[in-house]
Amino acid sequence: MVAERHDAIGRRKRTTPTSTGKRLTPQEADLIWFEKLYEHGSLPSSYLLAFTRHLRRSDKRASERLTDLFNEAETKHGGRYLERPPQQFRTIDSRYNQLVYEATDAARQALNDAGRLAEPVAGPSGPWLHRFMVSCVTASIELGTLERPDLTYIPQHRILARAKAELRYPVTFAESGSGRSITKDLMPDAVFGLEYHTDAGSRFRFFAVECDRATEPATTTNFNRKSWLRSLLQYRSYIGNRGYQDHLELTAPLLVLTVVSDEQRLDRMLKVTSDEAGAHGNAYMLFQVASDFGPVFRPPPAMTTLLSGHWRRAGAPNFRIDRS
Repeated sequence: MVAERHDAIGRRKRTTPTSTGKRLTPQEADLIWFEKLYEHGSLPSSYLLAFTRHLRRSDKRASERLTDLFNEAETKHGGRYLERPPQQFRTIDSRYNQLVYEATDAARQALNDAGRLAEPVAGPSGPWLHRFMVSCVTASIELGTLERPDLTYIPQHRILARAKAELRYPVTFAESGSGRSITKDLMPDAVFGLEYHTDAGSRFRFFAVECDRATEPATTTNFNRKSWLRSLLQYRSYIGNRGYQDHLELTAPLLVLTVVSDEQRLDRMLKVTSDEAGAHGNAYMLFQVASDFGPVFRPPPAMTTLLSGHWRRAGAPNFRIDRS
């Protein structure tokens, strides 16, 4: 058993937790990590360290704490606080990648005991890598706002709790070509908001997130199958007919951030969007590339350009979401 849990030189394996009997009590920085993992989903270690750098300035010691939270089972909440999702190890040279963590039921209980457990919200569906991509997108944007006194990040759970809503919402849209009305549930991968602190007071903008790893067709004539075209038509109705205002009880504008895994896919989706939008273009569908989520997976560092970089649009100028 010992040999299975340690490598050839006696170190604990990255994939298998091994407790030394050390007893752990959650500290403030630990609780922040648990909160962010429940808000966003699985995250790389560098993201977690960035969220608590004001409390733990030594990355080495913070990394050691993450290791303890993964390995040590002697806790007041009945088990280890962190997991390392096994999917991260199913890639080329995973031993050279930063580790990815997710919170356990014990972490959830620790948050509950501290009065810091947000209401549960159904997260994005689909394979783990898709869900991980969504987590990295939203967490990257929140991390960017921490360096900006003019911006405040509004998490998904707060938006949905305020509206007493679920992420899923039925949308009726016109089928491309025939104009036949179809009703299908629209479920963004995530939603969040930004509060802009200006000299004239606070302004708000909200965002739906769609992550695309080219696992669905860009277009299809079968609207029972999800495609980018179907999502585009749904968002045209959801935003154009102000469905999001009823769904999320918002008065501020809503934009859709689409993050794709390669440039060719982005060009294809921009063309589909442009063809549907016509001469007036589409100002609310925004696009960027995150190449780390392509065929060769590698947990990325925080993607700062998602907040401060340019988003492409079909028939409209590039757009920066960090500017009010």
